[in-house]
Amino acid sequence: MSEVVLYDYWRSSASYRVRIALNLLDIDYRTVPINLLEADHRRADYLTLNPQGLVPTLVIDGQALTQSLAIIEYLAELRPECGLLPSDIAGRRKVRALAYAVAMDIHPICNLHVVAHLMEVTDKVDAREAWMKHFIGDGLRKLEVMIGETGGKFSFGDRPTMADLCLVPQLYNARRWGVDMTTFSRITDIDARCAELPAFQAAHPDRVKP
Repeated sequence: MSEVVLYDYWRSSASYRVRIALNLLDIDYRTVPINLLEADHRRADYLTLNPQGLVPTLVIDGQALTQSLAIIEYLAELRPECGLLPSDIAGRRKVRALAYAVAMDIHPICNLHVVAHLMEVTDKVDAREAWMKHFIGDGLRKLEVMIGETGGKFSFGDRPTMADLCLVPQLYNARRWGVDMTTFSRITDIDARCAELPAFQAAHPDRVKP
């Protein structure tokens, strides 16, 4: 395999997901930092690579992959034995539903550019924190119920899947914004279990911060 390159922002949830996946699959990669706060994602050279101007972008097998879940599914198909997606169709549907609940319902409305616009249209100084706590807390409450319907040590079964790769970064953000998680016993237990695994530890924002 030729050199694998991850265009990454250390605090991005989407990038965090892909870092975990690469670690779990034991794929060596080089990181190119894209500082969102300094608008690196709007540079012409980066937009050529990723027209959306988002992170992450993964260069692998001679192609530039975008969108974190599409990247993770590519990696899951590349190394099916690692179990990022279950082998059966019903299991894959469940894992996708759990992952999408985070990546498509919670994450987009709490993204940097959304909250930046929120602060442009309101003069309430606490609007950002209230917004984050409301949408992250509400989404995690629903996810707690969804995951509670499954068994095993992780979100689905006894090994990490794409669902856990989405869950862990979202809980990192929840703690950053002071979301009350005292009633989320199932997902916080899973998060603690993931935190014991080297692949998750190495991907943590505190470990990769430039």
